[in-house]
Amino acid sequence: MGWFNHNHMPVEGRTSLITGGSEGTGLGAARVFASKGANVVIVARTLAKLDEAIKSIENEARSPETQRFHAIAADVAEPGYAERVVADATAWKNGQPPEIVWCLAGLATPMLWTEGETMKAARYNMDVNYWGSAEMSQAIMRAWLLPGQGAEKQKTSTAQLYRPAAKHIIFTGSVLSTFSLAGHAPYAPSKFAVRALADALVQEVRMYPEVPIEVRLVLPNSITTVGYERENATKPAVTHALEGPDTPQSVDEVVGLSVSGLEKGRYCITTSFVGGLMRWSAMGNSPRDNWFVDTLIGSVLPWIMLFVTWDMNKTVSSWAKENKPS
Repeated sequence: MGWFNHNHMPVEGRTSLITGGSEGTGLGAARVFASKGANVVIVARTLAKLDEAIKSIENEARSPETQRFHAIAADVAEPGYAERVVADATAWKNGQPPEIVWCLAGLATPMLWTEGETMKAARYNMDVNYWGSAEMSQAIMRAWLLPGQGAEKQKTSTAQLYRPAAKHIIFTGSVLSTFSLAGHAPYAPSKFAVRALADALVQEVRMYPEVPIEVRLVLPNSITTVGYERENATKPAVTHALEGPDTPQSVDEVVGLSVSGLEKGRYCITTSFVGGLMRWSAMGNSPRDNWFVDTLIGSVLPWIMLFVTWDMNKTVSSWAKENKPS
């Protein structure tokens, strides 16, 4: 059974590159990878935050005497940033690109669509959330597929057989990339786009069997980060009403559940029961983790979503009547 239950994303001795790695979920993921023996490269805009984050990551290292850590200052919203970052990380790794890339830089700016600054916010959300991930995925895939960057071999722990060790691209979407809400028009489309990109690439990487590449998608709920505080600063009251008693998850909980799903080889990883229901309701042509269960529940959820959508539409209409200016 060891062959079937193996870790699908081992990180020990490998190098992971994490965007948004100076705080929040990105820093949490970097710390977990360090604790599992990985070398870690973090990317963020602010040097001071990167320096503090590296110290925090180093404290979690499983093998401090051999593990290495590196920080790169870059803005993921800047066109062309990713090629420079991948080149920097590759040079730091003695000419070999990182084997694992997790795109975690992101933000949310909920606003009503008719507000004055909404379009500006929507463009910036797309620049950070979608283009930041899209550019990084293209840059790292090109680096992996260069001549001479063939698949390394990894030994299984039990069968003592050899198999190609896959590279990994991990995208970070949101439960709102399966089911959008009023007030999230500036944000949700960027995450829908990330999900669509991941679904496309999971098929496209099959063209390169000589360099196995695994594409993964994490769909978290709200997370207790500074970013969540900034999100709530612009969130309309009607959006709060639609979200109901949304209790954000801790960084440690989200990272722990995400890494566990990645190690199990799951494609689309949610971090809560409600998130799982939302995933089932909108799977489209996304890969299934369990064809029978996902298809069965996915066939039932549209009927449930009829009532959920009706209730949400009623909430919006009621809120508008009660809050319409006299």
